Amino acid sequence: MSSPPLRLLFSTCPDPASAARVAQALVEERLAACVSRLPGMQSTYRWQDTVEQADEVLLLIKTAADRVPALQRRLGELHPYAVPELVEVEIAGGLPAYLQWVHAETREEP
Repeated sequence: MSSPPLRLLFSTCPDPASAARVAQALVEERLAACVSRLPGMQSTYRWQDTVEQADEVLLLIKTAADRVPALQRRLGELHPYAVPELVEVEIAGGLPAYLQWVHAETREEP
């Protein structure tokens, strides 16, 4: 039986505390194998007809493709933004041992 494809998801949080809370929950609930937090990102975007600038924390979320729907739902519950960013990219390859680890850590029952 082959493992499901893997995904890398990008999301942003307004501050380190909310980023840590989201990351902790996603990993604890096995929706992600790993969430890397990159502080110090500056975003420029249009929101409600105004160009905004904000300091944000970028989340790099590694998970299995079959866990993405549940992850999307949970992110919506946890995230402080009205419209959280969530962009999904297919992982085309990588170190086989790492990819297997991501798959193993995102199973509902280990």
